[in-house]
Amino acid sequence: MHIVLVEDDARIRDFLYRGLTAEGHRVDAFSEGQTALLHILQCAREVDTTLPVIILDRLLPDIGGIEVCRNLRTAGITFPVLMLTALDSVEDKVSGLEAGADDYLAKPFAFEELLARLGALTRRHEGHACSPDKLLWVGDLCLDREQCCATRAGHRIELTPKELAILELLMSTPGKLFSRERILSSVWGASEDPLTNIVNVYIRRLRSKLDINPSTDSLITTQRGFGYRINNRY
Repeated sequence: MHIVLVEDDARIRDFLYRGLTAEGHRVDAFSEGQTALLHILQCAREVDTTLPVIILDRLLPDIGGIEVCRNLRTAGITFPVLMLTALDSVEDKVSGLEAGADDYLAKPFAFEELLARLGALTRRHEGHACSPDKLLWVGDLCLDREQCCATRAGHRIELTPKELAILELLMSTPGKLFSRERILSSVWGASEDPLTNIVNVYIRRLRSKLDINPSTDSLITTQRGFGYRINNRY
């Protein structure tokens, strides 16, 4: 079993890491939510890897387990999540399950019970992973063709239908240069005035929404006089 362990308490994390690896499982351990989130997003892109089960602590030093779980579900990622927490009221459990967790285990817990719950989650989720045809990935940017939405690093990006259509075209072949005319024809149709600057306007809008840090290289780059491509080095 491939397990992603997200726990900021070093004592608990080390105990679980040693115990799970001794059981023959592959374990990727993290102490912070954001780093773990990016790692899980990477796992979702690697369709040839073993899909992981996630052990997720609710209280983390940067972003909490609830937010990590919500971001994963918003991105369309259905990996099973077992949430660990010292907060064991009914309201706490309900909020964790509503955020997308599949199971909820209160601390302290028996290691044997943890193993049993992980096994049950794995059996329950067999055959329910996201289809790679449904999702397009470039780095941490994900386009869900079925849900018609995009996320970056797990955060939902609000896009108009035309923006989504342009993004899908660019993401269909990362690194490929698409001419302005090709984008215009594919998204607006052959009847659109070829002299319009509407493609330029929409590319600027996409950049403003997609680029996490505008001071760095844009995800979408321009080759002046030729067209646009989406970078595949992220």
